[in-house]
Parts: sequence; C-alpha cells; structure tokens
Amino acid sequence: MTNSTVKVLVVDDEPAIRKLLRVGLASEGYAVVEAINAKDAIALVGEDRPDLILLDLGLPDIAGHDLLARWRNEGLELPVVVLSSRTDEQGIVNALENGADDYVTKPFGMKELAARLRVALRHRLQQQGERPVFKTGDLSVDLVKRIVKVGDNEIKLSPKEYDILRILVQHAGKVITHQHLLKQIWGGSADVQYLRVYVRQLRQKVERSPDQPEYITTETGVGYRLREPDQN
Repeated sequence: MTNSTVKVLVVDDEPAIRKLLRVGLASEGYAVVEAINAKDAIALVGEDRPDLILLDLGLPDIAGHDLLARWRNEGLELPVVVLSSRTDEQGIVNALENGADDYVTKPFGMKELAARLRVALRHRLQQQGERPVFKTGDLSVDLVKRIVKVGDNEIKLSPKEYDILRILVQHAGKVITHQHLLKQIWGGSADVQYLRVYVRQLRQKVERSPDQPEYITTETGVGYRLREPDQN
C-alpha cells in the first residue's frame, strides 16, 4: 500500500484544523475525506471506505471516546489515530484503551503526523502475519525461540522483563498504556511504579544509554513505545 492509495477520514469540527490536515496530508500523498461530527463520520466510514481514521476527541454531537468505543465494539478494524491535547493525559489513555492505534497532540508537525499514520497502517497489516524475528537497530527479539540480542550478544531477561518486551514488540511503533501492561502481565493488580522498575531494568540490559533510551521510550503519563522495526 503506497501513500497515493491511502484515504484518510479526518473527523474534526474545527475548520482551521481540517484545512491544515487537508493541505498537509495531500502534500504527503494522502487522499483526505472530511467529517465535521460523529454522525457524518459514521456515514462516511460506510460510504467512502477509508483506509485510516484521524479522530478528534472533542466532537459536538458524540464524544470521540464514545465514537471510538462504538466502532471497536462493532468490529471496525481500521486504524484510528486520535487528536488530543498534551495536557489531557487521561483522555489519551482512555482513547488508547478504547482501541486507538496512536495519538497525536495539538499543535502537531505534519511530518510527525504522517509518520504516525504510516506506523498505524503498517501495524494493522503486521497483525495479520506477525514476524517471528523482530529487529530495530542493534536490538533483535526472536519471539519463537525467546532469544533477545543486542548486536551479537544474547541478553538474559527475567520472565517479567521478557513479557514486557514481548508485548512492546507485538505492538512496535504504537504506544502501550501502563494499564494495558499491568493487566497483561500482572492481571491489573500491580502498581504502576512496579512496572517502572521493570522497564528501568529492561532498559539497563538493552539500551546503550538507559537514561536516554533509543528503543523503549516513555510517553509521559501514558505508557511506553518501542521503536518500530527496521524495514527490510
């Protein structure tokens, strides 16, 4: 799938934002369809069959969170990237827990937005055929043999450290919330500080500079993101 064939449904009630996205995404090779509210968005998903949805959370008729939850409950598998405010951390978390593939904060850079859209599209395609060996930079993870390497050196991880890395690998390029990791690994019973301790230990083993990580980055107040895989 090339950018020239990708149709993005922009759902936002602000004319200035829609114009910015229409012009900016067109310059990146995307086709843009616009909806000013949830009602129009629901209709356009069926009529125009977009490849990806860019969803503002502050819609006038139905809250973006509720619209996203409705789509996911109905089985909609299109990637959805939400637009949000950087200070609204709980809103971002809720959107991700409701099935958003990623989020972009306002104001945003068009190059970053286009990159996030590409990652969301790739991630949805990769879910249909997960690669057994993940590689980004010097870090490689064999999900079948459970072997983790940095360069040529095999890294020994504890079971919990490996589980965290495995989940991040399965969703590489996408932010994974604290709540999701806690639920998947500890059944939701552990405190987020417990998770931070394990991530710190994991970084000490796989990062060249744990205090300035290049692979496992922090999304402040939200969760963690593993750098997307190298393209072969």
